[in-house]
Amino acid sequence: MSFDNDELRDEVLYLSGVTILKSDNISRFFIKSLLPDVTMPQTNSANLNGVSGCVQKNGWHSPEQQNGHQPHRKVFDSDNEFQANGNDVKEVDESRVRYPDGTVRLRNPNIELMDQDILYHLALGSGSHDLVEMFGDVKHGMGIPSVGILLHEVIKLMYHAKVRDPVFFRIGTCGGIGYEGGTVIISEEAVDGALRNVLELTVLGKNIQRLAKLDKRLVRELKALSDPEDPYDTVTGKTMCTYDFYEGQGRLDGAFCDFTENDKMEYLESIHKAGVVNIEMESLAFAALTHHAGIKAAVICVTLLDRLKGDQVLAPKEVLDEWQQRPTKLVCRYIKKYLQMKGRLSLDGHGSIAVKSPRRFKLVQQESETYD
Repeated sequence: MSFDNDELRDEVLYLSGVTILKSDNISRFFIKSLLPDVTMPQTNSANLNGVSGCVQKNGWHSPEQQNGHQPHRKVFDSDNEFQANGNDVKEVDESRVRYPDGTVRLRNPNIELMDQDILYHLALGSGSHDLVEMFGDVKHGMGIPSVGILLHEVIKLMYHAKVRDPVFFRIGTCGGIGYEGGTVIISEEAVDGALRNVLELTVLGKNIQRLAKLDKRLVRELKALSDPEDPYDTVTGKTMCTYDFYEGQGRLDGAFCDFTENDKMEYLESIHKAGVVNIEMESLAFAALTHHAGIKAAVICVTLLDRLKGDQVLAPKEVLDEWQQRPTKLVCRYIKKYLQMKGRLSLDGHGSIAVKSPRRFKLVQQESETYD
């Protein structure tokens, strides 16, 4: 997440049990204004090699708990409406992705054997930083490779920080299919350009497939929080994820184009009939990796144009800036309701949120080892 408001550039938002990966310049000012009861302690920003978003965690640990995965104190009681791992994620064996206390368990035994795990793209290390007491700002960048790299490290960060039952949100922009610019779209499913809901990877020369699945219960919860008075629509549907912005999305304005406008329209109309409501470049990897890790996740994007009507984004900057706040508002409603249900936030401003003391933030004072 990059910041438009200088006063808030160095502020840290600390909420419980939520990780937000952002791709746009959505100012944290809007989260602060929509959640006025949230305390945002001042701290200096660390140099994270231009990477920024927010990672928050659920539950804190005493210093004696930092070595190993001892069960830590329970911050929230479980409830039926906001279950951390819904029934929709049945393909993942919970014992493989969670320790008994709910903290993230990696599907890689090598990590536990390492003296220090360097999270290169976050400029953090499990030995050089107290990850149980810290979090860093992250931005996933553009496309499947970038978001894939970051998710590997953020999921490992959840493990090292002993986060219990995290919920991941991806907030970004997209092209609508049959929906005007400014429409908020909650992804029900992520598919590739051939409408397959799997992420294909080549590992050690072999092609493997990982199911790209999002939490349907979380989709319903988010959709229920859309406000009829919002001056825009909030819809759900399939999201097509491509590896390319131009040819892969059927654009006519790239450096290369070997198809006609009729070819393009026939393709876009066919995927629209198949239930695709938007196109972007990250959801397939986001859905596949979070599902493989057993992490509840959702993708919320705003359309910048209707691809059935054109290829180029023509809305003025101030309009685009306002549109990009809309997914954030929806996620803020979810966070606020979640905290209210947990008794951590009250409507009269006298509630409380689990906020760490600024003294605990040592991000600026600690430096990771530098690797070429």
